[in-house]
Amino acid sequence: MKRLWMAFAAVMIVSFLILGWVGTRIFQEMPPIPDKFVTTDGVTLVDSGEIGEGQNVWQSMGGMQVGSVWGHGSYVAPDWTADWLHREAV
Repeated sequence: MKRLWMAFAAVMIVSFLILGWVGTRIFQEMPPIPDKFVTTDGVTLVDSGEIGEGQNVWQSMGGMQVGSVWGHGSYVAPDWTADWLHREAV
């Protein structure tokens, strides 16, 4: 019985070490969030406040439940950008 507990402890320790390593790598390699988007004429299209508000809208609509920030969600979630552009055009 003691061998089983030792094996269990070893598996748990190794698992959490891998989880910590992967979490650190994800944090280090996450996509940067720009301060603003500027046209070639120098006109600011979107600033950091609007980018943050957009992230909040995405999260409030359930974007975090359908995939990662890096793009998997686009396969299973509605394309809210296209929907908004369609509504603006119509």
